[in-house]
Amino acid sequence: MKTLFTGLMVAAAFAVTAFDANAQTYPDRNITVVVPFAAGGPTDTVTRLVAEAMGKDLGQQIIVENVGGAGGTLGAGRVASSDPDGYTLLLHHIGMATSATLYRKLAYDTLNAFEYVGLVTDVPMTIVGRKDLEPTDLKSLVEYAKANKDTVTVANAGIGAASHLCGMLFMSAIGTPLVTVPYKGTGPAMTDLLGGQVDIMCDQTTNTAKQIQGSTIKAYAVTSEKRLDIFPDLPTVTEGGLPDVSVGIWHGLYAPKGTPAEVTERLSKSLQVALKDPNVVARFAELGTTPSSAEDATPAALKAKLEGEVARWKPIIEGAGQFAD
Repeated sequence: MKTLFTGLMVAAAFAVTAFDANAQTYPDRNITVVVPFAAGGPTDTVTRLVAEAMGKDLGQQIIVENVGGAGGTLGAGRVASSDPDGYTLLLHHIGMATSATLYRKLAYDTLNAFEYVGLVTDVPMTIVGRKDLEPTDLKSLVEYAKANKDTVTVANAGIGAASHLCGMLFMSAIGTPLVTVPYKGTGPAMTDLLGGQVDIMCDQTTNTAKQIQGSTIKAYAVTSEKRLDIFPDLPTVTEGGLPDVSVGIWHGLYAPKGTPAEVTERLSKSLQVALKDPNVVARFAELGTTPSSAEDATPAALKAKLEGEVARWKPIIEGAGQFAD
């Protein structure tokens, strides 16, 4: 019995030593970051910029894998069930929090299936409309929407997408349900808005900036607390009388539950380096957003953000009654 016990102790010590060695040499091969949405969308754009900069710091290539579907829950589930070794990560937006209420059944426990790496950025939203839409400002848009609630169409990129969440928030703020038109991605939704097939949409500046600057769509407001440098003439929702629509589409980086603390800490430090990369800062500015601070690009900050946002959105989603199985 004593011999067996000694053998087990030796084996355990060997396992711990090997575990520490792996953590110290991390990473020694390519890393995959899963984006739970289609390529070319706002979250994909943010991820690819950050992944390139983190790859330089870590000395390994970071491959972006798009696993879209079910409002981001398929991609999140893919990472939740991956080996907790730091080689499969998830970069998700605010949908990470809202899916906990939106979906009646999830393959993972939102608050307990992941390790936290850090916040990446908080992208403002813009309320936009087709170019020939009659209202000229946010106040008149609200009046128009209320007067034509049975015909005004609100496009979104699908249940759980940022545009869907912001659309729900807009309708909740004006106390009027509108005709929701879901698409399979941001691209098709924007295409139909440009073509005049739908009336309005609320989407991230990473997706609307070029169209607003090109005057191919009509912009009504930005959802940030302050006006944006790239749109100095575009008022905030608070200025337009809808302070309850103030919202940002924050993004966070996660690893599977059980990933070694040393690895998540290394990833967090690398994320902080990446968010100071001149190219990332410049490209984010062009997209109407800014990188998270070093204090926010930490496990503790992301954990607090996710917990708070799950609680915030629960009553909004339940009040709208829009759920997915």
